[in-house]
Amino acid sequence: MKIVFMGTPDIAAKCLGYLKEVGFDIAAVFTQPDKVKNRGQKIEFSPVKKLAVKLNIPVYQPNSLKRGDDAENSVRVLREADPDAIVVVAYGQILPKSVLELPKLGCINLHASLLPEYRGAAPIQRCIQNGETVSGVCTMKMDEGLDTGDIIMTYEQPISPDMTGSELTDIFAVRGAELLAQTLVKLETKTAYFSSQEYCKSPTYAEKITKEELCVDFSMPAKKVHDFIRAMADVPCAYTFLEGKRLKIYRSAVAEENSGLPAGTVADENRFLVACGDGGCVQLKEVQLEGSKRMSFEDFLRGRKLTKGIRLGK
Repeated sequence: MKIVFMGTPDIAAKCLGYLKEVGFDIAAVFTQPDKVKNRGQKIEFSPVKKLAVKLNIPVYQPNSLKRGDDAENSVRVLREADPDAIVVVAYGQILPKSVLELPKLGCINLHASLLPEYRGAAPIQRCIQNGETVSGVCTMKMDEGLDTGDIIMTYEQPISPDMTGSELTDIFAVRGAELLAQTLVKLETKTAYFSSQEYCKSPTYAEKITKEELCVDFSMPAKKVHDFIRAMADVPCAYTFLEGKRLKIYRSAVAEENSGLPAGTVADENRFLVACGDGGCVQLKEVQLEGSKRMSFEDFLRGRKLTKGIRLGK
């Protein structure tokens, strides 16, 4: 079975690698254009491009699939490739009708939620941020809407109270790759069952994460603060400020103590407890201060003395 693969981040690269490993013929890979990092000094490939180059798969990086020369060239490439299916995993572009109608078996998307819940750009982070205890991945035959196509297969995953966004992403990369392979086989053998989302419960949406919202709001209840921190770990990573320097927070825990202190102040300088809006505390367990390396709170406190009552934030 011949496919074209479209994707960009690590989760997509892991799916690409698995599909290649189990024997799918990957005619071409589409991924987002290269990024310029470190003030223009270095060009960075996407994880999907890095793997495609390693596997000697032709790579295409159009700025748009909808308009201009890039779109025309992309359609030409896809027609020449003549894939049975196009597989899409976190590509980062909306596919136009001209592309959706090209492959014989359609365009198949792996989405990191149990649709119609958490349609949109950041389903993994948003479900953890909202304290969900169950999520999953599903395969879907794409249409012109935003994650509105018919669902083909699903995998359900419990979310433990301290699971991070990165940990859930790693699980979904493995299970999602397997689900994609199974879905493609079902499509090829004409045994796939399509379930319309029109008859499901009302959809919810996972808005794109902005840089501005990553600064932790300690006025929220302690559990909400903890859920936010673990949702954003390890990427894009929540942060606060300590004495004017950015402090990234990778791991946290809800503490039992009630501090009686204003939200955002250090309630216990020996355990790095920070007061929250409900009177509870979160413990900052793994952090990285601007200009330093990532470390446990124990190592951090060995090198930097905190004072009870010091305030975090701008």
